[in-house]
Amino acid sequence: MSKPPGLIGVRELFSRRRRVSRGVGTAPAPLVDYVHRKELLRPGNLVEPLRCGSEAFPAMLEAIAGARRTVNLETYILQADRIGRAFQSALIERARAGVRVRVLFDALGSFELPESFVDELVEGGVHVAEFHPIAPWRPRRGFNQRDHMKILVVDGAVGFTGGLNIGEEYDALEAGGGGWFDMHARVRGPIVADLEALFQGTWWRAAGERLLPEADQSHAPDPPHMLASVIHNFGIQNRSRKRIAYLHAIRAARARICLMNAYFIPDFALRMALRAAVDRGVRVEVIVPEVSDVHVVQLASRHLYPGLLRGGVHLYEWPARMMHAKMGVIDGAWSTIGSYNIDRRSLFHNLEASVVVADTRFGGALQKVFDEERGRSREVGLAECLERPAFVRARQWFCHLWRYWL
Repeated sequence: MSKPPGLIGVRELFSRRRRVSRGVGTAPAPLVDYVHRKELLRPGNLVEPLRCGSEAFPAMLEAIAGARRTVNLETYILQADRIGRAFQSALIERARAGVRVRVLFDALGSFELPESFVDELVEGGVHVAEFHPIAPWRPRRGFNQRDHMKILVVDGAVGFTGGLNIGEEYDALEAGGGGWFDMHARVRGPIVADLEALFQGTWWRAAGERLLPEADQSHAPDPPHMLASVIHNFGIQNRSRKRIAYLHAIRAARARICLMNAYFIPDFALRMALRAAVDRGVRVEVIVPEVSDVHVVQLASRHLYPGLLRGGVHLYEWPARMMHAKMGVIDGAWSTIGSYNIDRRSLFHNLEASVVVADTRFGGALQKVFDEERGRSREVGLAECLERPAFVRARQWFCHLWRYWL
């Protein structure tokens, strides 16, 4: 009897794992010790960190301008401002040149996007879909689930993912932007196909169109060859993958854990893992925003500060404007950039995507970024947390009670 299409036999599954394991085996053992799902690592990638919109937006627009076959763009927030218009023009230009261009945005994240902006995209030949439209008269199962992923894949050859939405606030102050700090990654190599597959899954859910896989064009320049994987929570079976990946890497840490996260409300297990790392001599540093665009989340986060500080965790607040990054570096060996916040919404509600890299070159580059931003940040002390007025601490406690929905 023939095997139903789409099903993988046990023998084939283990054969695939053996092939991947042979690729992993070429790396020093300590690198892969930080990775929970080693069989998902792909060799032969090039991952480059991009700091803020001043680096990410030009790189993304350049990739779109060079598209020859397909452009697939997925974002939580799409603005009709100067940056949004720049992307709109680039997408329409490629669509009119015969490139298959698709844009997927989240209905809640892009709530303020004018219909005229979308109409102009459609009239320009761009295929547009909206994830979970806001329509109270049309109840939709899973409405609370939002598409928080940020993915751009061009010709199946180059991909981008990280924390940046398409909007002016992420651009530099000197360019007229909001000066928000965030991190994105440009990727080449086999994991581009994984980003493409993620886009295809959400596109099918939003637009009802099944897309055929692109021919593999995702070859990384030689050198370097980085071990990397894409971690996502698409599907109930993947809901906890990023949390488990963090826990595994934190428990493997030997010297230093550096986390930078915009919405930092770690659960009990993550807090205990960080404190246990301190107990075994690991230096743990976390950068969070001093000024947040979601104040209730910041209050819930600050409720946890005293316990973390007592446990030896070093907390820093990034000053002035919003720090929106979601990145981590552990021992310079395990690194991640993505859309995943360390909070309940990312775990239980939103679709998220991150890239994990087991490579000291990438880890060193990301560590340099972290150290520079830590130098701009202010360290939080236990005394100042305990000296906050009682009504402030009560508000922090109350907001933390509602952390599941934040």
